[in-house]
Amino acid sequence: MKITSIGADISDNDTSCSMELIRSLEASIPGLLDAGAEGAALTNITGDDVVISAFVPDDKLETVNRAIVEILRDSSESLGDLEGISDEPDGAGEGISYAEAVIRQDRYPDAVILAFDTYGGEDFVADVANSAIEAARGMGGVTDVSDEIAPGVREIPGVGYVSDKTDDPVVVATIEDIESVGVAAGAMIGAALGHKNVYLVKRGSPSHVIPGSVIVSATAFLNGNLIDLAVPFEERTRILRV
Repeated sequence: MKITSIGADISDNDTSCSMELIRSLEASIPGLLDAGAEGAALTNITGDDVVISAFVPDDKLETVNRAIVEILRDSSESLGDLEGISDEPDGAGEGISYAEAVIRQDRYPDAVILAFDTYGGEDFVADVANSAIEAARGMGGVTDVSDEIAPGVREIPGVGYVSDKTDDPVVVATIEDIESVGVAAGAMIGAALGHKNVYLVKRGSPSHVIPGSVIVSATAFLNGNLIDLAVPFEERTRILRV
């Protein structure tokens, strides 16, 4: 079993996603269950980027990935990142973002998903995403973490190839037990926010920041249920007045 997460900019503007786009995507999610997913959701909405995530058996990964891309294509206001997908490495362009991680077979499928949005393709976003990956890797209570963002063309199973110009990465960590969600998410969010000009936003927030900045949304995907982690972490990190 794995979780797969695919992110794309398919909005018709550079700062937000319309309610029409969001409703169209959410209405199409049940089709992923028909394709073989055991759970699926529109997990992250970050500026003008969306992420669809699904829990899938290993032998259904390519089928579900293709189905996710078809949903993105059918609902798109602008093809955007979808145009960067190529059948061959040589034709790969700035395309969709991809993350996958293994889930232990004897566990409920639980995961933490971070999605990033840049306004001007700020190149330090890869370092930010990789810091979150490194923070989660090897932690107690974490089963697996998605691959680091690296230079070069990347193959997305069942979909095709995208180049390293893709600038709105997705990070996924799978979790052993529900008590570990907060610990892993806290480490990942803290690592990301430790970089300059990085801001945590609520799911669905527009990218209303000074260009040169990166925004990140964080969600917990727990056995098919979705939690926006920005709200509880905002409360948790308030300084107590004594």
